[in-house]
Parts: sequence; C-alpha cells; structure tokens
Amino acid sequence: MVTLKATHTVRPSEPTPEEIMYLNASDQIKDITHTPTIYFYRHSPSLDAAGDAVSRLRDSLSKALVLFYPLAGRLNWAAEGGSRVELHCNGKGVPIFEAESEAAVEDFGDFTPTPAIQALIPSVDYTTPIDEIPMVIVQLTRFSCGGVSIGLGISHVMADGPSALHFVDEWAKIARSMGPIVPPFLDRTVLENGSPPAKPFDPAVLRPPPTLIGQEDNMEQRKKPITVAFLNLTKLQIEKLRNKVNLDSDKNNSGGGRGYSRFEAQTSLHFVADFRNKLQPPLPKNFFGNALIRVEATDTSGSLLSNTIGAAAKKIREAVEKVTDETVRAYLEYLKGLPDVGRFRSLDNSGRPKGDFYGNPNLAIISWTALPLYGADFGWGKEIHMGPGSMGFDGKTFLIPSHEGDGSFNIAIWLQEEHISAFKKCLYNDI
Repeated sequence: MVTLKATHTVRPSEPTPEEIMYLNASDQIKDITHTPTIYFYRHSPSLDAAGDAVSRLRDSLSKALVLFYPLAGRLNWAAEGGSRVELHCNGKGVPIFEAESEAAVEDFGDFTPTPAIQALIPSVDYTTPIDEIPMVIVQLTRFSCGGVSIGLGISHVMADGPSALHFVDEWAKIARSMGPIVPPFLDRTVLENGSPPAKPFDPAVLRPPPTLIGQEDNMEQRKKPITVAFLNLTKLQIEKLRNKVNLDSDKNNSGGGRGYSRFEAQTSLHFVADFRNKLQPPLPKNFFGNALIRVEATDTSGSLLSNTIGAAAKKIREAVEKVTDETVRAYLEYLKGLPDVGRFRSLDNSGRPKGDFYGNPNLAIISWTALPLYGADFGWGKEIHMGPGSMGFDGKTFLIPSHEGDGSFNIAIWLQEEHISAFKKCLYNDI
C-alpha cells in the first residue's frame, strides 16, 4: 500500500521566458498523456548522507526547470482548431508527490510493470482541463527497507525518449553538483528547415492496424483480459537469433552486405524510428522535443510462418531504410496539412480513452536498445532498475537492454492472457 504524505509544487528557480512556444507537426500527433517510467534505488549510506531526498529533488528540479523551462508550462488548445495544441511557457511548475510504502524494494521482484509499479507513478485525470495538467509529474516513494523509487511521467507532446532521458540526466547532474551541464536545444522550428519534399507522403503507414480476419468489430476482443509478461533474452540467445537471421539472408542473398541488428531480428508490424540523424543537416544532438516517425512492416501470418526468420527481418529492414530526409519532410508536411490530428491520440479532446486495441495479429514495438537508460544518480547512487510503467495495451512491447550491461534484453509485452504461453513458446523456440 502506498500512502501519500505531501505534495510540493516546484517552479523554476529563476525567471524564465513567458511565451507561447511553437510545437511542430511531430509533437502535435503525440498523446497528451504522460509516458511513465520508474527508477528504483536500494538503501545505501549515500542515500542516508543525502539527507532529505525530497528536498534534494525539489532544489535540483527548480534549477533544471530554468534550462528546461517549457516543462514548467501548460498546454492549451490552439485557436486554429483541428485538435492542435500550443504550449504556454508560464512557469506554473511541476508537482512532486512524496509517498511511503510498507513494501521493500525486494518485494518487486524482477520489476515487471504491474499495477504495483503503477502505484509508484503519479496518476493523472485527463478529463481535467488541459491547461491545468502539468507537463511533468514526479513521485518519490520511500520503502520500509530504506530504499526509494522515483516515478516519473513526461507529457509525450513535450518529449520523446531521447529528450526525456536528456532532461533526467541533466536534472541528476544538477542534484549531484556535477558538470558539464548540456542545455537543451529548444527551437522546434528547426524541423521546418530544409528543402521541400519532392514526393508526397504515403499515408498508408498511418492507417489503423488490421483486425482479425472476418471481424470488422473487435469489441469482443477488447473484453478479453490482458496481462504483462517480462521476459529475458540472454546475450547468447540474441546472438543465436541474429546468426540465424544472417544465415537465412546469406542463403537468399538478401543481406545487402550488412548483418542485421538485434532489433531487426524481431518480427514487428508497427514501430517508430528516430529521425534526428536522417535529416540533412541532422538535428542538434541536444534537440528537445519529438523526432519520431511511424514505420510499418507488413506481412501475412502465413508468410511469416512459412518463410524464414531472415525474410521477416528483411521486411523490417526495408521499412527502416525508407526513413530518409525526403520521407521525413514529406511526413511532416502531410501532418501539417491534416484538418484534425486528434485521430492519432489515444484520448479524445475531453480526456476520455478511445480504447487502444492492436488485436491478436498485431504488435507495436518500442525499442529502448539504443537509449542511454541508466545512470540516474541524484546523489545517492545509481538506480538498480529503470523501466516502463504499466501503460500497456494488447500487443504493445518494449525492448529494454539489461541494466547489468551483459548484452541481454528484457522484453515487456502486454498480451491477452490466453496467448501468453503460446508467445513464450514461440519466442524461445530453437534459441
């Protein structure tokens, strides 16, 4: 059981610009919801020496918000309509919730993102007027063993994975009084630079995923309970899988001379690609915002089952290689021209869920394999675990590199309960 003890509102420690900040097309289609993550820390002498942990978080966050001042603002519905939003940089601040739990860190086992984990991350009522919802929410929970967790949520409109991790990293460095500090690049109009696209964007990639064959209405499927499985692939299993893919490619002469990456060895239909380095010129390394494009690799289940794993990986590679400067700019232009961007969000404009459902034949894979996930030291040592909160829908999957850096992966996947056993059997078959 988690008990809330206090709530603190943290504002920038110095005056910050009061302005309406431009949000680009990539920002506009992102969910108004917060992306939840959790950090666990064991009890240690450095945690005791840090004194009041919540005071350290508050003081350092107030300084970090001077650099990342958009995160202290609030969204408003834009006058242009079409479900678009604008960011009012008004310094209203970030809430930090201080909580206690009778549990110990060890009670969370392998940190599977269950409802028990979700209780350590602040919840948000999205039916609240949008201009009252903070861009960042934080919860510090103290456990009976002396350890703590930091539950964090950052509005997806404001930041994708690389940007969110940049914020956490700089916040932690400020808490430790360590440098150098790398300020964010806040000008989101930089995505508008460059040559206009020569070809229009093909919107087929943005269509909803297919339902089961012969079923137009999948409401019955939505009623089936889903659960999360937190699985592990060892370094040896990953290498065996990769070698199998490359062997298939060699046989088919389809490898193009380059071995497949660990992510390309997975079979996926929908995922997102970071286009920071795809643009010409590339975005600044400290660009703060969203720089993601939706990518789709499609095939029939029969083809996937009858062909080799290398054929499936080839489908994914073909989709990834379509992400170029031209396709990204065409994508952004297409989004800018849409009469309403609300159809891409999981909530309607009143904050009510639409009901995400990807269905049995579909997976949505989010790869964290290339992100600098670990090392968030606020002055009491590095985390022992960092991972997603419980924000799954049927088919949503996270690929997470091991915290130990041993080359293994953790896979968090939400599936209908009746399919978990079959998925595990399929995943570990022949590896």
